[in-house]
Amino acid sequence: MIIAGENMLTTAPDQSRRTFALLLVMIVGTIGIVFMARWLDSRRTKPDPTFEQEKLYVTGQTVRRLSLSFNGLVADWYWMRALQYVGNKVLNTPEDVQFGDLSQLDLRLLAPLLDTATTLDPQFMEPMEYAAIVLPEVDMQEAIRITKKGIAANPSAWRLYHLLGYIYWRQREFQAAGEVYGQGATLPGAPRWMEAMKARMATEGGSRNLAREIYTRMYEEPGDSKVKEMARRRLMQLDSLDERDEIRRVLSLFQSKANRCPSSWREIESVMRSLRLTLDSTGAPLDPSGAPYVLIKANCDVDLGAKSEVGFK
Repeated sequence: MIIAGENMLTTAPDQSRRTFALLLVMIVGTIGIVFMARWLDSRRTKPDPTFEQEKLYVTGQTVRRLSLSFNGLVADWYWMRALQYVGNKVLNTPEDVQFGDLSQLDLRLLAPLLDTATTLDPQFMEPMEYAAIVLPEVDMQEAIRITKKGIAANPSAWRLYHLLGYIYWRQREFQAAGEVYGQGATLPGAPRWMEAMKARMATEGGSRNLAREIYTRMYEEPGDSKVKEMARRRLMQLDSLDERDEIRRVLSLFQSKANRCPSSWREIESVMRSLRLTLDSTGAPLDPSGAPYVLIKANCDVDLGAKSEVGFK
């Protein structure tokens, strides 16, 4: 009993010293991250309100060396900065800009920010998804490079193959997209639809049905909420395109029979209901976002309304 007591007396101070040392490392590390963030900010000029001339003055590899064992924390900082950068651009642009359609913005800093975040933490999936979904609107080649970098660092992550296939599909490089989906389909845990996607790229690469399949998979799979929101909007757009095709056929049939365009939705309300479209109190069909379509009487055509959330005409 005396020996046990002596062991307890001798180990207690050691345990306290280890606890104190751990706390000291955590405190020093946190202070280091703060000072490094300030140092990084001091290395760049203050951006103007539109961020036109902003540049990164240190590369991802340099920051990786400077951040020592805190790469994950610094990667989070760069990821948040990338989101703030895009958000500020959108807020400072008078036009109605929506996620997934950022091509009109000058987002020259987005690729370096995402590249740095994924260099610091090669397993950080959120910025990789963002690079694959958003960056093609800004820099297609950088989107491909960052996604391939992610695959090299995570060779068993089938979702990254899905994202790279998506980029090639957007470029209408259906053969390349099919090959990437085929490679991803062989990985452990890859869903069966990856193999099916390979075959469909060869037969219906540019079809709406395939587009709907791709965005549905993006929406259903676990992932970044911003990517899921983009996929939801794209699905609304595809549904709206199908609805407008149906409405145009009805308008064309009415014109051929009456030799004129309908003066209001009321004149074709019964046919609209037969298409199982939702109508408002005026008989106007509603788009997938719940906004009424606009009847263009002069051309016997239909368009999205000003309040539509579908986004793209």
